[in-house]
Amino acid sequence: MTGASRGIGRGIAERLAADGALVAVHYARNAEAAGAVVSSIRAAGGQAFPLCTELGVPGDTESLYTAFDAALVRRGIEPRLDVLVNNAAVSGSARIHEVTAELVDRIFSVNVKALLLLTREGLTRMPEGGRVINISSAITRMSYPESIVYSMSKGALNTLTLALAKELGPRGITVNAVAPGFTATDMNAKLRTTPEGLARLAGLSVFDRIGSPSDIAGAVAFLASPDALWVTGQLLDASGGMHL
Repeated sequence: MTGASRGIGRGIAERLAADGALVAVHYARNAEAAGAVVSSIRAAGGQAFPLCTELGVPGDTESLYTAFDAALVRRGIEPRLDVLVNNAAVSGSARIHEVTAELVDRIFSVNVKALLLLTREGLTRMPEGGRVINISSAITRMSYPESIVYSMSKGALNTLTLALAKELGPRGITVNAVAPGFTATDMNAKLRTTPEGLARLAGLSVFDRIGSPSDIAGAVAFLASPDALWVTGQLLDASGGMHL
């Protein structure tokens, strides 16, 4: 899975490993964090290996799958991808008058272009009955002008989810998206530095708390399981009822 070294990605990686998957823990720069995830999985009796590739740069798809294939071959496994979790993303706050071409290029190069091309190549390794799970955002069902470019990139991901679900149905591959709300990760840590900030974010959910990575991991684990065989083309809201 992409973007697996911290936050929601780490939670998903650890949960899928606990469910029996061999997890490729992808990261871009933080080798220490990725190593901690791999160590945590192995300490719990699971299987994982690190996979370093920066996304949004030329050759990112080729670099990632070259490393992925080599890691499996070293383990005596024919290159194969049963579940692809597209979690890697970059964010950036900007209202319309603050948007720059550089911001658009940076966010869309990772959140849309890299994701699309990584999925295209991953499908050449995916058997019938595989799973593609995209990590979207609850931001796509509400107005959030403070982060318009990021919101647009997640909207593009939702459209891709629908198109691929129909395209890959004949192969028995399900394609779904999970939409977290505010979740306790490094991405929004600054918003939780005061009791007032924490209370404001918690109050957005009907449960009056901020989500945890394990909350999102549970939704992903369901979609990756045999129980979700008949579920495809869906956007599963995992926001704790944010802004209902």
